[in-house]
Amino acid sequence: MAVIIDGKDISDRVKSEVRDRTLLLKRERGIQPGLAVVLVGEDPASKIYVRGKRKACEQVGFHSRELTFPSDLEEEELLRIVEELNRDESIHGILVQLPLPKHIDKEQVVEAIDPKKDVDGFHPYNVGKLFSGTSYHMSCTPLGIIELMDRYRIAIEGREAVIVGRSAIVGKPLALMLMNRHATVTVCHTKTRNIADVTRRADILVAAAGRAEMIRGDMVKDGAVVIDVGINRTDGGKLLGDVAFAEVEPKASYITPVPGGVGPMTIAMLMMNTLNAAARS
Repeated sequence: MAVIIDGKDISDRVKSEVRDRTLLLKRERGIQPGLAVVLVGEDPASKIYVRGKRKACEQVGFHSRELTFPSDLEEEELLRIVEELNRDESIHGILVQLPLPKHIDKEQVVEAIDPKKDVDGFHPYNVGKLFSGTSYHMSCTPLGIIELMDRYRIAIEGREAVIVGRSAIVGKPLALMLMNRHATVTVCHTKTRNIADVTRRADILVAAAGRAEMIRGDMVKDGAVVIDVGINRTDGGKLLGDVAFAEVEPKASYITPVPGGVGPMTIAMLMMNTLNAAARS
């Protein structure tokens, strides 16, 4: 039977450590970390995420600013707002909530953020510097996966890691992070042939494809560490991961559940990135 990785517990521990370091930063240098979240439009999921970020800021003692705009906000105006936040010394992290309305060029907005304040880790500068392991900030979800493995003392060096999914938010940055930690990495995607033959080789298997329960028991080798990044909602409202948990859990050595696994770590690492940005300011 696998050890169930408790992302909620680790997330709470990370936020507690961030809170302690925030108090120290305020006491010793008079700096309170500040996070600005920009929301354009009425996307319900985005509103939930923003609410979660506000709550996390309160928990760790950050200054939090929310800027909410209607979906017809002009791109030029959004770029002006980002530039104002870049210059604001009380703001150390800037997060423009995605997705943006179709008339706004997401790439242009992300590139307008000062890389030192890009606490999402999406700016091309930070993505590029990830190749050498020296970015200001790393993408929060893959960084949270590494943190989970470290906290559970799961060895990465020398192991074969397989990532199913090549998104710019999870799959690609995670591949670089694992390589920087000396894993041998294979990335699978929709064009991968005989995907089960590849996943069965994995000492560390990360499912981040966005397809409910696509990783079945016969696709996992005995003793593998299985990290499930997927969040898929059924018609009945139930949350499912990308891993068929009941089939895979008996074979795995460690496994993350959905919900309560990787999910809580994303906001915890956002808080960590913002604190680090403030400490460097």
